[in-house]
Amino acid sequence: MEKIKLSQEEKDILTSFENDEWVSVPNINEEKIKLQKIAHNTLKKDMRINIRISSKDLNNIKAKAIEEGLPYQSFITSILHKYISGKIVEKNILYENSGKYTSK
Repeated sequence: MEKIKLSQEEKDILTSFENDEWVSVPNINEEKIKLQKIAHNTLKKDMRINIRISSKDLNNIKAKAIEEGLPYQSFITSILHKYISGKIVEKNILYENSGKYTSK
């Protein structure tokens, strides 16, 4: 059987669980329903947009989407969501250096 490599965070969670530090949530079924509704509303796609994009960029996006195993529209949605939630940041962030802003 192959061992699974855990991140440090996962190791910490496993140790915490094994030390019986976890407490059951009261009214677990009600809590599940509440969280499912929140997840559904968060992930609900209720708006449509149209954008113009160069064919080169679209072809590159489609290629990356294939690598990720996603339809390209879902891939674009994922990228936008990650960007606005702060999980993707721009590489050329400006840093203040002695009163001047420089690109890193």
